[in-house]
Amino acid sequence: MTDVIEGLGRIVGQQHVITDKQKSAIYTEEPRGRYASDCLAVVLPETTEEVAEIVKFCGQQNLALVPQGGNTGAMGGAVANKDQLIVNFKRLNKIIEVNPTDYTMTVQAGCILANIQETAKRHDRLFPLSLGAQGSCQIGGNLATNAGGINVLHYGNTRDLVLGIEVVLSNGKISHGLNALRKNNTGYDLKNLFIGCEGTLGIITAAVLKLFPYPKGQVVSLTGLESIDSGVALLSRLKFASSDRLTTFELMSQIAVETAVKHIHGQTDPFDKPYPWYILAIVHSSEQDSHLKHHIEDTLATALGDGLIKDAVIAQNQTQAQRLILLREDIVEAQKFIGGSIKHDVSVPVSKVSEFMAHAYRTVKAFMPNALPYPYGHLGDGNIHFNISQPADMGKEKFLENWKAINTLMHDITHDYQGSFSAEHGIGISKLDEMDKYKDQTEMELYRQIKKLLDPKGLLNPGKMLR
Repeated sequence: MTDVIEGLGRIVGQQHVITDKQKSAIYTEEPRGRYASDCLAVVLPETTEEVAEIVKFCGQQNLALVPQGGNTGAMGGAVANKDQLIVNFKRLNKIIEVNPTDYTMTVQAGCILANIQETAKRHDRLFPLSLGAQGSCQIGGNLATNAGGINVLHYGNTRDLVLGIEVVLSNGKISHGLNALRKNNTGYDLKNLFIGCEGTLGIITAAVLKLFPYPKGQVVSLTGLESIDSGVALLSRLKFASSDRLTTFELMSQIAVETAVKHIHGQTDPFDKPYPWYILAIVHSSEQDSHLKHHIEDTLATALGDGLIKDAVIAQNQTQAQRLILLREDIVEAQKFIGGSIKHDVSVPVSKVSEFMAHAYRTVKAFMPNALPYPYGHLGDGNIHFNISQPADMGKEKFLENWKAINTLMHDITHDYQGSFSAEHGIGISKLDEMDKYKDQTEMELYRQIKKLLDPKGLLNPGKMLR
């Protein structure tokens, strides 16, 4: 493959073609440790034109390539084998333009999400996509997987935050779709074909993102509840009280909070006693001195008087607000301290979450009585991470042997409740069986036809999304 490596070097510079296994480890080792790449090389282009030349070259060589962002995915969507290239976009990282008047920002695919957020803030604007990996994930990966996060309730998924994209097609041609128009009815909406396709139809190299007014104030609250039904009822009350400015409505189980308090340094439960469920709610306000806080306080006081909630605290300053928000973030990190975990990223209609959760608990306990369900997630949009930690009397490896069996149980239940087995993490190679089992076969046939049309040689991220 010497000629291939030299050919790629002529496109991007030989120093940007990595073949050394030790140097390429940051691109080939997936964070969760479930998958690893053994690729031919890692290539680091700097421009869209270089990406196009790489794609053309790979087409001539009949060589498959795997687009990769920050390598923070969990589904194996950026994993390559020994006969494939990884094309990572860390050098394609320029913020091309910020237009505060149009409320837009044009960025290259390799921009780190946190940097985009900070750039928007400097212009008194908000880019609302927010998730745990935002300090290292790239916007191209967010686009490729249609990432979710904690602000979906009000602002939508990544798909809802994009006006236009630039895409390199499988033949090396560039689709120049970087328009910033809010209204454009001239033809098919091609951008939404590529957003969420995990690089299987084309490679997104740049995008025009939607910005929003930066919130001058926010109201952050934490409530303790006895049931998920109470949480669903509280959701409706807070949406009404905030005039639908509720951005975050996060559910945390008692075991998740207790684990974070026990294992994360400095973390505390703000309540005097534990509750079966906790809700973190955040409301954005465009005014610093608004009456919104009083509306939320009154709503929570009424809910407390009605017995809907059992306790509540509202942050009085930014430090307190950040402490409450960190509790939600820390429960994810804390789970690793209680052993191996089998993770799920499912969604059901909000009205069915309570019934779904009860069914899931019963099923897991019947299959493995000592397993530890560790659920949390985005109750406001029905996206629940129903994770399961290993029993205290079972070793990690033995427990993880049940991954497929437990996944089948959980995804069967999700399907019964008209839900999705992948709410925000994508498909990759991890959920190919689920695609074949649960998706409508007419839809699957359309997917295959689209794939064949846009990638006739099957060289763009093969084996992901579709078999």
